[in-house]
Amino acid sequence: MPMADMPALSSADCLNLWELGAGLHPLDQALLVLARALPEAPEETLVDLPLGRRNMALAELRCASFGRRLVGWTVCRRCGEKLEVEVDGQMLAGGVTDQGQSREEPIFVNGRSFRLITTRDVAQAAQVNDVRQACLRLLESCCLDTEKSIVCSDEELDQIGQKLAMGDPLAETRLALRCPVCENEWEENLDMVSFLWREIEARARRLLFEIHTLASAYGWTEATILSLSERRRAIYMEMAQA
Repeated sequence: MPMADMPALSSADCLNLWELGAGLHPLDQALLVLARALPEAPEETLVDLPLGRRNMALAELRCASFGRRLVGWTVCRRCGEKLEVEVDGQMLAGGVTDQGQSREEPIFVNGRSFRLITTRDVAQAAQVNDVRQACLRLLESCCLDTEKSIVCSDEELDQIGQKLAMGDPLAETRLALRCPVCENEWEENLDMVSFLWREIEARARRLLFEIHTLASAYGWTEATILSLSERRRAIYMEMAQA
């Protein structure tokens, strides 16, 4: 679905998503929001979407609901300076990266074939506490060969991981940062799932405050308050708090 056709989250949507997803694992929160972004897609289809396509859909929903500018804050790892970070969400929604878009065909590494990593694969790997074993579980889930058991060195493990990352560049978005104070340079991961969920939670909490304020002032129901446009609701809030 093109970004222009992606329906924005309504006030009621944000409240319902936040209520249903509070306390869930981030992977489950991602699927919950994804189901709202792609309501016609079966649950099995959503959980088996490659991570890059999942992140693109979430970025489209984010742009439609909150605008294309993603603004956040981070801290320099060397001097502790606080930095503002801004990303164009439309680039993520359109799948535009330095490396291109996700590939469709299998990825071949050292005689083995793999498909792209999905949310289901990550959920299965997350059940393993050991990091290396979790990586092997992830690769075995994506392996298309008849013999799926994988035994490899750390170097081979890194090689396969790099090939899979190149095949699905939006599965992980790395931001190159530079501190203006100490000139330290480093990279950080932009987690679209966590970023979008924090915005949904912030809007839901603001809406609950507005509902409480307007219901106390005018005796309106929650449904009546949510049916108001944001502009009209803001004006009523100003009058109620005057």
